[in-house]
Amino acid sequence: MGPGGNRGWLLRLVIAFGFAQGAVSMARPAVSYRALALGADERAVGVIAGVYALLPLFAAVPLGRRTDHGRCAPLLPAGVVLIAGGCALSGVAGSLWAMALWSGVMGLGHLCFVIGAQSLVARQSAPHEQDRNFGHFTIGASLGQLVGPVAAGALIGGHDMARSSALALLVAGAGAAVACTSLWRIEHRTTAKSRARRADRVPVRGILRARGVPGGILISLSVLSATDVLTAYLPVVGEHRGIAPSVVGVLLSLRAAATIACRLVLTPLLRLLGRTLLLTVTCLLAAVLCAGIALPVPVWALGVMLAVLGFCLGVGQPLSMTTVVQAAPDTARSTALALRLTGNRLGQVAAPAAAGLVAGVAGVAAPFVMLGALLLLSSGVALRSPARPAADPEPAAPGARESGPSLSRKGDI
Repeated sequence: MGPGGNRGWLLRLVIAFGFAQGAVSMARPAVSYRALALGADERAVGVIAGVYALLPLFAAVPLGRRTDHGRCAPLLPAGVVLIAGGCALSGVAGSLWAMALWSGVMGLGHLCFVIGAQSLVARQSAPHEQDRNFGHFTIGASLGQLVGPVAAGALIGGHDMARSSALALLVAGAGAAVACTSLWRIEHRTTAKSRARRADRVPVRGILRARGVPGGILISLSVLSATDVLTAYLPVVGEHRGIAPSVVGVLLSLRAAATIACRLVLTPLLRLLGRTLLLTVTCLLAAVLCAGIALPVPVWALGVMLAVLGFCLGVGQPLSMTTVVQAAPDTARSTALALRLTGNRLGQVAAPAAAGLVAGVAGVAAPFVMLGALLLLSSGVALRSPARPAADPEPAAPGARESGPSLSRKGDI
């Protein structure tokens, strides 16, 4: 079955991604709380959060190359095993160095899963379905980000922070393993074989020169860095402002719920505003809201800000995926997506580390001002990004390459 066929595979992929992302979203704040219980300061929390992205930073492009020339599906269970192992071993680690190591393993597993899953969506979706299918795919991530922090907040607390955070990490590892139940025969073999026959090695420099790829990478990096630092540092902000871990979990899940709402209405928003204006406005508003988190506002006001921020951040990831896929050569789509993920991981290494330094000098709320500046830069890039010519109402032929990022095709989310 070729691109655009039965989408049962997409539902199963969303379910699997929901469990895998839920485990990671539960583990990330749990790692921060466990590190604090083991004596870490703000800088150490930032370093541990950055190590999560360090191994993936070097592995993304080789994995993308391999996927361009072969099947996507084997990366999915491999990613689940690494996520589950990283979560569980972080829970029993007795030192900050060990926690950093297993955090890196968790990040590598997440990278394997995401490269395989994104490549699967790009490969098995017709060109006119990619905005919609990438939007649906990222709902799995948002569902995980919704449930994970609440579960972590429910388990973490009391006087024994080290033990409760360890329990949360073990539960996260078990939850990740459940993702394997949805991965049986998820890839159409005929599509994988035909891609393997057509695949030619395209230089990385050539992919990065494709119109739309650098801008898509920067927007994705900015949005994910904001989400990542928010997940890692809101617990630290909560500790300083006297906000209970359970409330922090609810706040993070509120942000994720707003992201789900955004992706459910993504296609109507694209029809109304167009890709360029939608990306520009949401990045600009997200910049203002990120900087606003630095203000000592009441918890209810923080919740409102995080809800609107989550809605704005929901736009960047699926649209940047489609932008990169449609701008890249057809035989290097997985590599292009891997380059996008490399940019994401670079942001995940640099942003928490920079956040730790900024927090150590200027206070724990200062990293959010830094994120606001990064999102402001992304809004400028989005404003200057090229738009697809208006005369392209029909789906492109399979294998055709477009000259630039396209606006949304018509279709229901």
